[in-house]
Amino acid sequence: MNMRVAEYYDDRRFRIVEGRIEDPRPGEIQVRVRSVGICGSDLHYFEDGGFGDFKPQLPLVLGHEPTAEIHKIGDGVTGWSRGDRVMVEPAVYCYHCEFCRSGRHNVCSHIRFYSTAPDPGFFRDYVNVPAHNVLPLAPELDWDVGTLFEPLAIVLHSLRLAPVTLGQTAVVVGTGPIGLLTIASLKASGAGRVWAVEPEASRRALALAIGADAALDPKQIDAVKQILADTGKRGVDLAFDCAGKEVPGGMNTITQCIHAVANTGRIVMTAIPIGRGTSVDMHELRRKEATLFNVRRSNHETEPAVEMLLSDPKRFRSIVTHAMPVDNVQRAFEMLERKQDGAAKVTLTF
Repeated sequence: MNMRVAEYYDDRRFRIVEGRIEDPRPGEIQVRVRSVGICGSDLHYFEDGGFGDFKPQLPLVLGHEPTAEIHKIGDGVTGWSRGDRVMVEPAVYCYHCEFCRSGRHNVCSHIRFYSTAPDPGFFRDYVNVPAHNVLPLAPELDWDVGTLFEPLAIVLHSLRLAPVTLGQTAVVVGTGPIGLLTIASLKASGAGRVWAVEPEASRRALALAIGADAALDPKQIDAVKQILADTGKRGVDLAFDCAGKEVPGGMNTITQCIHAVANTGRIVMTAIPIGRGTSVDMHELRRKEATLFNVRRSNHETEPAVEMLLSDPKRFRSIVTHAMPVDNVQRAFEMLERKQDGAAKVTLTF
């Protein structure tokens, strides 16, 4: 069967090509994609050509935040019908390595991930996936808001690594979709005052709307000094780097987080840094005996993520600022790269 494929084929260039898909194999479901969120990692490929020393071979099919409907069902699969609305988990685990057996599926030794070679992603009309990667999409969630299940699961995983205690303070550096979802999750978990640090005015406004108590512009003020002043020189209990960027003054966002936390504070690196190496102020980290966590996708946090989305779909809809037809994929990525039109989460629709 023929289908459209949005193919990333050259530096900052997409094209729509014709592809083919075979019938699903036993144990698989063929889904018709309806909406896919553009992730910050997708944007890394567009802006930077990859991560660190990893440069993918092109052409490449991106996209790993899909909602879809069931189109065909492979042999041996039960419990589903053609037309069912679903979300699709993008990670495929082996379930046999030591990490899977210990419950750490997100660091599976043999993990496969749709949008990472050799598995093309969901920027295409149809995809065959293992049946156990398919979850029902509740009628209360539309195709676009439903795509937030995947980034929200990552955020909930970050809070599992560094849980917030009732009333604790936090700063979130970078308020793209992951940062906005982190703010919402912190507030839902009982956090006290939450600061957002973000250079884009439209995203600062979204941060306040989603629950931040203060939104600081690092282009206008020293965010760390302001947070220390606001906390009586103590610092915050938790700091989340959701940007992974260099900032004015020769500091990067992870070091901002380290300087903003209190003694024994916790720093969470949710962002994916661009370069191979990232400088970290180890002396400040050591003096504070602070803990630095790294986040690797999610680990079976999808169900609580869906419950959270269902608790207030209208609130989360504010994060999805644009839904654009897949034929406009080039325009969508350029808009995100240039931070135009107040773009936060952009979905491609099919």
